[in-house]
Amino acid sequence: MRLAPYNSWPRPPSCLVAARLDEPPSGASVTVAGLVILRQRPGTAKGVIFITLEDETGVINVVVWKPLFERYRRAVIAGRLLRVTGRIQRENGVIHVIADMIEDVSYMLDGLLEVPEMLSQDTQTG
Repeated sequence: MRLAPYNSWPRPPSCLVAARLDEPPSGASVTVAGLVILRQRPGTAKGVIFITLEDETGVINVVVWKPLFERYRRAVIAGRLLRVTGRIQRENGVIHVIADMIEDVSYMLDGLLEVPEMLSQDTQTG
């Protein structure tokens, strides 16, 4: 494993991709974003919610404690694309982001269907 120079990962509000989650030390503040592929609220988890996000490089495990869930309930329940700021936690070889803030950025998905004006002009003239 190649160690990155200290503080070389993108800092919030810039998003860190899943493939680079091994770079920041445990406890570091990061922001991640991805499509929600799984939400779990096990009865034995005492109100903790586990969210799995996916970006273009892999999956991101997010832990949402009950008080934070109450604050960001709508985003957690309805969001299709989330941006999460939190702290890195490593446990038994698994990396989690312990959420401090959750944003529903699903509106950005609509922009994926739009062709930038410059690109559409190139295809018409070429």
